[in-house]
Amino acid sequence: MSESVMTAVTVVLYESQDPINIGAVVRAMKNMGAVDLRLIRPCHYDLNRIEQIAHDTRDVVARIRHFDTIDDALADCRYVVAFSGRRRAAKWARHTPRTAAVDLLAHAQLGRVAIMFGREDHGLPNDALDRAHAVATIPTTEHFSLNVAQACLLALYECHVLAGDATKKLAGPKHAKGAPTMEEFELTFRDAEKALEALSYFKTRSPELIMRSMRALLFRAEPDARELLLVRTASIEVLRTVERESRLAVERALANHAVAREAAVRTESQPADAPHEVGTES
Repeated sequence: MSESVMTAVTVVLYESQDPINIGAVVRAMKNMGAVDLRLIRPCHYDLNRIEQIAHDTRDVVARIRHFDTIDDALADCRYVVAFSGRRRAAKWARHTPRTAAVDLLAHAQLGRVAIMFGREDHGLPNDALDRAHAVATIPTTEHFSLNVAQACLLALYECHVLAGDATKKLAGPKHAKGAPTMEEFELTFRDAEKALEALSYFKTRSPELIMRSMRALLFRAEPDARELLLVRTASIEVLRTVERESRLAVERALANHAVAREAAVRTESQPADAPHEVGTES
């Protein structure tokens, strides 16, 4: 029997504050076939207590990994959906758990994907949302009081049902080179920001807002690895051109200065005109 596509779905918890929620997430993962849990700067928890909350989940608990940064936790993921109830100015692709499951499983045919959840008190911060290709919101009443484990269960359930109903392999995105990883995206954003800075683009604009819009644009476009590399190499070429032109400008200025100095030296070394003798009238 082939391995379930659900093993390619990673759950990422950002700064979890309650060990009970970690245990409940482990239980949800075990029930829905997910096996990879990554914790970013979590609260202290006891593994024995986690297994008491989530019975018969030793295999999932044994795979839990800790990370200090969001980038490290997502580095090998090709598609990331952040679950949040916040509204954002940037035009992020928005999902419900059901529509998110479709995209997640499609991308999971090509590599690892992730669903990301935030702190119990304030959810995900902007820099975490910036790293998501799409944002999912769970439709509720105005009360809106789901905890992290409940939200995770709903997200995994939709993926599990879709994976279980499939009778054939889902076709992946039509990208010849496959989807780029989050690490490749971050390298592209870094070089693009450097290029814009070199062009003084941020002189009258907010770098944070511009780069957030660029993230939204590229994530919506879903470029393949080759297309994303094109964006990055263009940015690198801008940096090289600015550096080359700056160096040539300095060389031209030094050359002009040398010419002017040589001319001045020649002028100073020439003898002064002899004094004109004034004759006397006869």
